[in-house]
Amino acid sequence: MNALTGTTNPSPLQAVVFDMDGVLIDTEIVWQRVREDFAQSIGARWTLEDQESTMGTNTAAWSRIMVERLQLRERNGMDEAAVAHEIVGRMLARYQHHLPLRAGAVAAVRMAARSHVVALATGSPAELAHHVLQASGLAPLMQAVVCGDDVEHGKPAPDIYLLALSRLGIAPHAAVGIEDSANGLRSLKAAGMAAIAAPSPDYPLSAQALALADLRIDTMEELTPELLQQAHAHSTGTAR
Repeated sequence: MNALTGTTNPSPLQAVVFDMDGVLIDTEIVWQRVREDFAQSIGARWTLEDQESTMGTNTAAWSRIMVERLQLRERNGMDEAAVAHEIVGRMLARYQHHLPLRAGAVAAVRMAARSHVVALATGSPAELAHHVLQASGLAPLMQAVVCGDDVEHGKPAPDIYLLALSRLGIAPHAAVGIEDSANGLRSLKAAGMAAIAAPSPDYPLSAQALALADLRIDTMEELTPELLQQAHAHSTGTAR
């Protein structure tokens, strides 16, 4: 209790939760090209608008979007499970050939882990997430890993972040999340967390989406302990 104001002091920042696609690895463009190539192979077209509708979502959601937008049942009898298997397989092959780590991302996680608990909350399936963590050397640092398939409702629902924090034993108001997409930022704010927007240059965020963030960075190399604290203070109303 603050003796001067009679108010309860807010919890200090305890956890930093990272998204993966677009934050740790620059893969939104890879997802787009894999889907474009797949669509072309069946005589269809995957657009930028289609891609943006899938960003941050889990496998159940993006596979449903693909089935609907590409009319896969009508074209070749593919259902959600079949297209998910196809796309995830193509993505894993790309990762094994080249892992497009975002500049400064590994250093940012290591920086955050020196003074806070760190976790991963990604819409990607576990097969891809664990490959990225192992290949990048970040697996030992993550105190919790939650993937899109671990929750019924993917981003923009808060479930994925709430589950990660539950596994950490940390309250939402004591955590900050790093996101690149509008769906991800909505998920963070719905979970009651501080939010740092780190949009990929290839997928700039709208002013409406950026308004959800407590702080914005243009590169992962900009992330510092001071900025983590600043975002948390802004979210909890203690910024000066």
